Amino acid sequence: MDKSLFRFERPENEAPLSYAPGTKEREELQKELKRQENQQIEIPLIIGGKEIKTGDLGDVVKPHDHSHVLAKYHKAGKKEVQMAIDAAMKAKEEWENTPWIDRASIAMKVAELITTKYRYLMNASTMLGQSKTPHQAEIEAVAEAADFHRFNSHYMGKIYAEQPLSVDGIINRTEYRPLEGFVFAVTPFNFTAIASNLPMAPALMGNVSVWKPATTSLLSNYYLMKVYEEAGLPAGVINFVPGKGSVIGGECLSSEHLGGLHFTGSKGTFDYLWKSIGKNIENYKQYPRIVGETGGKDFVMVHPSSQVDEVATALVRGAFEYQGQKCSAASRAYIPKSMWSDVLKRMKEMIAEIKMGDVADFSTFMGAVIDEASFDNIAGFLENAKKDADAEIVIGGAADKSKGFFIEPTVIEAKDPKYITMEEELFGPVLTVYVYEDEKYSETLELLDETSIFGLTGAIFSRDRYAVVEAERKLNHAAGNFYINDKPTGAVVGQQPFGGSRSSGTNDKAGSVLNLSRWITQRAIKENLNPPVDFKYPYMG
Repeated sequence: MDKSLFRFERPENEAPLSYAPGTKEREELQKELKRQENQQIEIPLIIGGKEIKTGDLGDVVKPHDHSHVLAKYHKAGKKEVQMAIDAAMKAKEEWENTPWIDRASIAMKVAELITTKYRYLMNASTMLGQSKTPHQAEIEAVAEAADFHRFNSHYMGKIYAEQPLSVDGIINRTEYRPLEGFVFAVTPFNFTAIASNLPMAPALMGNVSVWKPATTSLLSNYYLMKVYEEAGLPAGVINFVPGKGSVIGGECLSSEHLGGLHFTGSKGTFDYLWKSIGKNIENYKQYPRIVGETGGKDFVMVHPSSQVDEVATALVRGAFEYQGQKCSAASRAYIPKSMWSDVLKRMKEMIAEIKMGDVADFSTFMGAVIDEASFDNIAGFLENAKKDADAEIVIGGAADKSKGFFIEPTVIEAKDPKYITMEEELFGPVLTVYVYEDEKYSETLELLDETSIFGLTGAIFSRDRYAVVEAERKLNHAAGNFYINDKPTGAVVGQQPFGGSRSSGTNDKAGSVLNLSRWITQRAIKENLNPPVDFKYPYMG
């Protein structure tokens, strides 16, 4: 039982290291990369604190060198998924009755381990398994992951401290209970930090979880699970269950104990999971909470008053960092005719300097896309663009999967503002540009707003404040994270809570009070200090 009042002060964001030449961190990371490259590990399921090996094995490979096997992993079957559900429910009572400060202390230790003892392990495993550069790995697999745990602990204290008004003779209080069942956490390949947050945020609030990690991020995600265990997370609170999504999802969504879904991934998968929950709704003991972020067709709107170098830099970084495999990546841009030739020229100069290849080479800016299915999908769009009269590839366009799944940084100029790559999410290093007449800025804002079903991130570049205000108003629902004179990527926990609406998800803002509040259910308690002894009211006299 808690015998003290405590709060975590608002934390500072974890400062990312530079890995610049001559630094100690560069040397340490290079050593860890070599260590991991020269070994092949075996990744089991972890259920109820025990390692489970099914013998049904798959490979974890480098996307930039797909012949290099980093790990063998065991796949869960229906039996193992049910074991994970049972283990979660067995752990639930003791975990939800553990004082919140003790739960938070585990999350804080996870952050400490990630940023100290295991900093290079987390970075190297993310780089090798997910083809991220040192910078891209550092800012999220370490800094953002730590921020999630530290800020969530701070926000949890604020939630519990929020209490109702008590009046004379009445004490009112609110209890913040976890959900009754387990949370099914489905995590993506592209951010180790998200993989860390999706099972841990509900666990922080007293929930238990069955965690289905993306197959293409298993190396870093397995190490995350081992960090949780070292930090003292009790057995069964989070159960690590890699394997086929249809098998794991089928068992979890049909369980009467499903309490919630915490998801990041594709719109199609999220739609399927939501429909499945709807079909099973009468089987559940409670209405499951559904929290999800899918993707986006994120925009950069450029006003004629903008500065060429600022726009070109934002487009190159926003579209091509991490091969465009960020939910927030710039994938469509609207550029005034008066600026287009200068912006294109500057982008060509920048892209000509981009080195694509092995991320263990610290001069590399871009690695490979995550797997062959992703490569084939993107390459198909590029082949069509080469033949379509409504599009012209003005930069890049080449693709090669002989060694790794490499797609060149590509810019398509769309003659039709509704061309397919202006509307559909490609999740790769492809930026499509529509050039508009300068005097049609207002009409182009409306065109932008109606073009995509998504509403995740977007940016406006302008030195004209009235143009900015107009964009803010007309694009009110087009982006859950809206950037002024900046690229539409790089949200920081505690500064820009992340999430979008429309078909981009439920906009519950990961790393904020809003997200944590989805994993609790309130109980209002009233205590009467002077109960009445007569049923009559004064008006009856």
